[in-house]
Amino acid sequence: MTNTPSNTIRPFQIDVAQQRIDDLRRRLAQTRWAQPVVGDFSHGQALPLVKALASHWLDGFDWQAQQARLNRVPQFVTEIDGQTIHFMHVKSQRPGAFPLILTHGWPASPAEYLDLIGPLTDPGAHGRDDSIAFDLVIPSLPGMGLSSPLAAEGWDAIRTAAAWDTLMKRLGYQRYGAQGADAGALVTRELGILAPRGLVGVHMQQVFAFPSGAPGEMEGLTPFELGGFQKLDSFQRYAGYADIQSKRPGTLAYGLVDSPVALLAWNAELFYGFEGENAASVDRDRFLTHVALYWFTGTGGQAAEFYFANARSGAGYRELPNPTPTAVAVFPDDFRSVRRFVERSHSHVLQWTEMPAGGHFANETHPVLVADDIRRFFGDLLRQARGGSSAAD
Repeated sequence: MTNTPSNTIRPFQIDVAQQRIDDLRRRLAQTRWAQPVVGDFSHGQALPLVKALASHWLDGFDWQAQQARLNRVPQFVTEIDGQTIHFMHVKSQRPGAFPLILTHGWPASPAEYLDLIGPLTDPGAHGRDDSIAFDLVIPSLPGMGLSSPLAAEGWDAIRTAAAWDTLMKRLGYQRYGAQGADAGALVTRELGILAPRGLVGVHMQQVFAFPSGAPGEMEGLTPFELGGFQKLDSFQRYAGYADIQSKRPGTLAYGLVDSPVALLAWNAELFYGFEGENAASVDRDRFLTHVALYWFTGTGGQAAEFYFANARSGAGYRELPNPTPTAVAVFPDDFRSVRRFVERSHSHVLQWTEMPAGGHFANETHPVLVADDIRRFFGDLLRQARGGSSAAD
């Protein structure tokens, strides 16, 4: 028997056995439904929505078609720091394409970025200047979906950021950029703080920076920024999932890996909104693709460990100096980052965009806005570098 070196990169294809698909269908068909005290969203995800999603998963969702679509994207696995890491790796045909690592959020997967792959790797085919093109690396977060099983505790955003730098260097990329949303934004922020050699810039869709209580810090905030505090209040009122995943992920895991409807309802909290307000914008098949990846890998509970690890270390929220050139894209129907708060620790915020539309999962609902903002930021950095000044200065 030949031992495979841990740093080997191996091609990967998703292949879910029919027996496991049949088991999922049986479980869905035999769901023991909750008896809600109220019929609305005030106590949790409403029964009509969850029943509709479960029905679509059982009778309308084509996993084989989604699996085939995912498998059309080149995928690989490797081992970093003892952990299996799955990633998509899509190279542009444009000479000199710039390497970019994209990190998804919870409860999503690399499928979150499917609609950005074309505009970023082949911009000319999408009506964009093809002088700015990217090689894309899109990993699965440790313990989420295909980067499993989770080999150890402690895989917070800090450890993940260091692993991402190892991954990019292992792929031969000595200079690269990073982008992330939600959990991916926490990892990308930590990459900026780490500032490894060769990291040119970071682009984030959220920077979770909050009022410190300092005198006068709320004075002069824009109406857009002030409006974001209403959304923050709503999040703090309803976001029980964050508290539970940060404190007791192991107890939660039993339900998430045994009941597909429990996993479905739990993961709907963030996608569909605490009051179902995002229902019209969510692509059900894409949402169920994420859920199915967690289900078939049995990682609904392990995914929650990311929150637990971050709560222990403060990862993703630490206000340590980030010297890396930074871009922030703020979407109106999402947590609205406040530039004044962000700049307390980010010393090189070079691009700040208040988007005209979009929310927490803008990569799926408004991919053109996200792709164009990424292109603008890294395009400017690369042009500066070609002009003789270092983008990292």
